[in-house]
Amino acid sequence: MRVGIVCAHAGPSRQADGPAVGTHQHIARVAAELAGRGHDVRVYERRDQPALPEGVDLDGYRVERVPVGPAAPIPTVELVPYVSEFGRWLADRWSGDWTPEVVHGHYWIGGLAAAHAVRETDIPVVQTFHSLGVEQLRHLGREYGGPGERIPLERALTRAVDIAVAQCNDEVDELTRMGLQRTAVAMVPTGVDAEKFHPDGEAAPREQRARILSVGGLSAGHGQEDLIRAMRLIGDAELVIAGGPPAEQLANHAEARRLRELAERTGVADQVRLVGGVPHDQMATWYRSADVVACTPRYSSAGRVSLEAMACGVPVVGYAMGGIADAVVDEVTGRLVPPGDVRALGVTLRRLLADNAGRFAYGHAAVDRVRCSYSWERTAGALERLYERVVLRRKPVEAA
Repeated sequence: MRVGIVCAHAGPSRQADGPAVGTHQHIARVAAELAGRGHDVRVYERRDQPALPEGVDLDGYRVERVPVGPAAPIPTVELVPYVSEFGRWLADRWSGDWTPEVVHGHYWIGGLAAAHAVRETDIPVVQTFHSLGVEQLRHLGREYGGPGERIPLERALTRAVDIAVAQCNDEVDELTRMGLQRTAVAMVPTGVDAEKFHPDGEAAPREQRARILSVGGLSAGHGQEDLIRAMRLIGDAELVIAGGPPAEQLANHAEARRLRELAERTGVADQVRLVGGVPHDQMATWYRSADVVACTPRYSSAGRVSLEAMACGVPVVGYAMGGIADAVVDEVTGRLVPPGDVRALGVTLRRLLADNAGRFAYGHAAVDRVRCSYSWERTAGALERLYERVVLRRKPVEAA
């Protein structure tokens, strides 16, 4: 099958404020898995540097860089005016000797471009949002920083696609509230690379005292402030926060300064350590170094951090929402607490850190759960069946 995957942002190392790096990793792995199953896969992203080649072959699939907008990194809000041009470029490219049988849009900008490209054809569109503006607005409130056009455009996009792919049960519910029929929403969770994330291997250096690890961007909504406040209830343990810019740039980072000031006011400054952004290929060593991984974002559709930690045999304490609630089985692979309940978070972490046998059992169950239910092979297989279904639905029925 010929599959066109559209992510209108630039590549992960050059984006201004596009989707998280995890989104690009998701797309790359899905493309590689589908190619490994014999499909002809092409990924389309925006070219933001004039020196970059128009196309490159990677892991069995091809990446094509679309020359729309300025040849420079720009924020998402500035991509909106180029959606139609992106779609026209795709339509023109697909009118030649290679036409996709199914198009898969990623993130709302990519979905809009994909839907625009195929609007005068019979090519079906599958859409993965990765996050929804209306849900982020509900959870983040005034701290929501998305462009004003996003929410109405996402609603319009739900009416233009054949099927939407949700990554967690909360997202299924949200998409149906936005007007999609339940039969037009498929739940396909993200996968985890078990060859990279596993319990055996090196661990990052650590102190003697217990370690709680938090992984996520240094921006509003990632929940690090809840963990800092919870440290007063935990006792002698260290909280390591990984994410944001490289360590050498943290001194000039506003959110890093805010978190350090909060730790000072709370009286736990000597227990909180910010290590900055960690390359994804080094994250397994940090997960293995932790006694517990804490996942406390206000919004998380995929639950990627919780899954990677579980794959490394580390129990997770997380907020019972989004992809985290789907990934973590309470009292089996970790513990779930009500979102925003700092007291419950602190008490749960303290008790789990004191329970060596419990952490051991949770860690073993976590590894089994990820390997059984969250492999990339399973994710790609579900998408493959989904593509076959929408293509068959769109094909005209021949007269008997």
